[in-house]
Amino acid sequence: MSSKNKDTRTQILETTWQLLEKGHGQGVRMSDIAKAVGISRQAVYLHFSNRTELLIATTHYVDEVKGLQERLSQLQKASNGIDLLNKCVDVWGNYIPEIYGIAKALLITRETDEAANAAWNDVMGCLKVACQEIISVLEKEKILAPEWSKNEAIEMLWTQLSIQNWEILITDSDWTTEQYIVAMKRLLIRTFIK
Repeated sequence: MSSKNKDTRTQILETTWQLLEKGHGQGVRMSDIAKAVGISRQAVYLHFSNRTELLIATTHYVDEVKGLQERLSQLQKASNGIDLLNKCVDVWGNYIPEIYGIAKALLITRETDEAANAAWNDVMGCLKVACQEIISVLEKEKILAPEWSKNEAIEMLWTQLSIQNWEILITDSDWTTEQYIVAMKRLLIRTFIK
């Protein structure tokens, strides 16, 4: 791929990101993206075969720009399951405010837009993998509260860390990020640790 193609691809991803945030996901069509970039619709399709592929690539691009992999490397430094849980809340609690615009856009449109739903599921699938890892470590260390089956614990942790819960506390209840992180750590430890 030539550097010109790479530059065009990056422009498409950046523009898609901007349009999603600006319009809360509403009405972002391939033609809208092409027009904003200044290329033909066919040129967009040269880089992304369909809108679903483009939206998923955009979420991955946002993660790359925001340095998600570097942040997640903090989890590998955890000394035990409780430390892993706490580090995950730190990383996720500080990351949500940075991706909230695109997350909200996908969340708003996912029920009526298959491409947005696929992108949302891709993003939330990554969070669920982290939850699976945490619960597996807690179970291996024999500190997972006995009232939880492994699958129920994973699903409940995933739900507790959802962007929807964060949104209620931060935007509706005016919590700070620090309040969210401290309270979420306390809640999750009381919920999952015996």
